[in-house]
Amino acid sequence: MNISSNFDSGNIIVQKDDGHGSFWLNIRKDTKSDHFQWFHFRLSGARGVECQLVITNASEASYPEGWEDYDVRASYDRENWFSVPTTYEEGKLIWHFKPEHDSVFFAYFAPYSYERHLGLIHSSQHSPDCRHIVLGQTHEGRDLDMLIVGNPKAKRRIWVVARQHPGEAMAEWFMEGFIDRLIDDSDPESLVLLKNAVFYLVPNLNPDGAIAGNLRCNTLGTNLNREWAAPSKEKSPEVYYLMKEMDKTGCDLFLDIHGDEGLPYNFVSSIEGIPSFDKRLKNILDKFLNKWKECSPDFQTRHGYPKNKAGEANLSVGSKQIGERFKCLSMTIEMPFKDNADLPDEYSGWSPERSMNLGRGILFPIRSVLRELR
Repeated sequence: MNISSNFDSGNIIVQKDDGHGSFWLNIRKDTKSDHFQWFHFRLSGARGVECQLVITNASEASYPEGWEDYDVRASYDRENWFSVPTTYEEGKLIWHFKPEHDSVFFAYFAPYSYERHLGLIHSSQHSPDCRHIVLGQTHEGRDLDMLIVGNPKAKRRIWVVARQHPGEAMAEWFMEGFIDRLIDDSDPESLVLLKNAVFYLVPNLNPDGAIAGNLRCNTLGTNLNREWAAPSKEKSPEVYYLMKEMDKTGCDLFLDIHGDEGLPYNFVSSIEGIPSFDKRLKNILDKFLNKWKECSPDFQTRHGYPKNKAGEANLSVGSKQIGERFKCLSMTIEMPFKDNADLPDEYSGWSPERSMNLGRGILFPIRSVLRELR
């Protein structure tokens, strides 16, 4: 029996292996950072063996509350992921599993691979409404891919960005669903949007961190979502190049796609605390949220982060900085690592499929506020 993680987004350290199916494991820290929570590894040679897997440093993770009522995800083929009953006891994450096949993968959430990312970019550009450009390069020399979809002469400019935090893989699953529907020339929702707006889409802003198996940082140890007030080529080239392009195009709506470790709900964190938040922005925000609730039972507004008081928003955070910089509707969209407690799925928990469906469904609330954007 063997555990390995030397692959795209792999992360685990074997502390002890008793040779009979019990493994004591640690999650490796993010590159040049103390953050950690993402894990992804393969167990091989254990077919038919009742295995016990214990992550011994779970209580030291960035968000230990994320382990409460959480289930590990597993897959035999890396396409279909399912939940494994998991307990969090005395600071350790523990699960038992008897593999039906020779190899099985375990992960914090169903990974979104760099290979799939490249496939998404290159398949999307076949649409006559879609162009691909490279914003710049990461610290490790990877391209920062952006898709431009829609009417380039349209006045309304909509930016959607995902995976500032690389371990939040559900964010790119969301983007895949969103992009697939947006470029569907038989979908009336997308036809209206693409006639009246241009979309700037960045499915993965942190490919270095994603490939490294990091939770929250790029491979320079930088949390990108605290860099928006003053990004630099040295620490945060990803945000630096994106904002350079955004300053050229302008922005009327900004959606920053994330995942939350603790809360078992889909929710948003918006711009109530920025200095420029006014009645106009409040009305647009309220309409957007109400329309999203109408079309998607997976979205709700009862649970979420506390709203910032007036003038107290942290402008180093992406959605807050962009809302203030462009005086526009801007929000962080959060999905769960656990499950949606309003509509639980015992088999898979919150999943790639549910993430993609949420991405598809957001076209309606965007269209609902399109005329108010400026």
